[in-house]
Amino acid sequence: MKKHNFSAGPCILPQEVLQQASQAVLNFNDLNLSLIEISHRSKDFIAVMDKAQALVKELLNVPEGYSVLFLQGGASTQFLMTVMNLLKTTGKASYINTGAWSGKALKEGQKLGDISVIASSKDKNFSYIPKGFTCPEDVDYLHFTSNNTIFGTQFHEFPKVSGDTLLACDMSSDIFSRKIDVSKFDLIYAGAQKNMGPAGTTLVIIKDEILNKTGREIPTMLDYTTHISKGSMFNTPPVFAIYVSMLTLEWLKKNGGVEGIEKVNTAKAELLYSEIDRNPLFKGVAAIEDRSKMNVTFVLTDDSKQETFDKLWNDAGISGLNGHRSVGGYRASIYNALPLESVQVLVNTMQELEKLS
Repeated sequence: MKKHNFSAGPCILPQEVLQQASQAVLNFNDLNLSLIEISHRSKDFIAVMDKAQALVKELLNVPEGYSVLFLQGGASTQFLMTVMNLLKTTGKASYINTGAWSGKALKEGQKLGDISVIASSKDKNFSYIPKGFTCPEDVDYLHFTSNNTIFGTQFHEFPKVSGDTLLACDMSSDIFSRKIDVSKFDLIYAGAQKNMGPAGTTLVIIKDEILNKTGREIPTMLDYTTHISKGSMFNTPPVFAIYVSMLTLEWLKKNGGVEGIEKVNTAKAELLYSEIDRNPLFKGVAAIEDRSKMNVTFVLTDDSKQETFDKLWNDAGISGLNGHRSVGGYRASIYNALPLESVQVLVNTMQELEKLS
């Protein structure tokens, strides 16, 4: 029986997507060739790339004037590309530090230029989203991470910028999970391995008019214009990851799109958080108003019950529930493809622990 997969990433994918992808690895488009052995410049794969990009634009209502790219190197490479392409040689940028990944983006930025932290939740172990800050108008861009997988916090209201300041966001762990207004952003990037596909490709949505304004010489592979001009095929793209992403986006469209999945995700989060708040054996880690709808972090109120609880959820067919090694406790990642039924199994297990106590 298929496990209830709460892994934080690489994470659960729709079962029908896995079946389609496995068939394509054996025989793609009845070519009697595998997807992973055909030329990326063949008409069969070019059609995949075109469809994947079109689905991103359709599902997120991407306005005219933006390019959609499928790149490699994960969000970690985007930490660097953001700075190279958005920060002027004599400019400044501001970052909001809400956890491990925003901290890594900040570290990369500070290697290249004048980068400041305008807001941080480090003082309380990243258990909340900073509020009440104002972004300076003299910075080239503001960078933030929309959802924090390790600490279980999420921006429910996005920061605002003014003047010529650009807005850049790492949406790796919550893109396609809720409606967003892409026009409010100048750069969005997201590793595929949360809500979109397997590890290996990174989605980039960028406003074309902001490019080529830094005054710096950008290495070819780190220049967004390189990849825009070549349709994400400057070098050999990760064909399997892009194909599975395309299938996942087709699945999302068929199931009500972003608007439809947002309702499901809200129901899943409400079910699990309600049990955490009701059950005296558990407590949440993140500030209530900043709780993530993608990564639910919680701990036992009595550590002596850990062995019993761990056995219960393992016996129930649950996988990937342990918290990140840096914080401990538990983390239930409830991404798009995780069904409500799996969340109910987890809730039943928590209630079973309560009955045994």
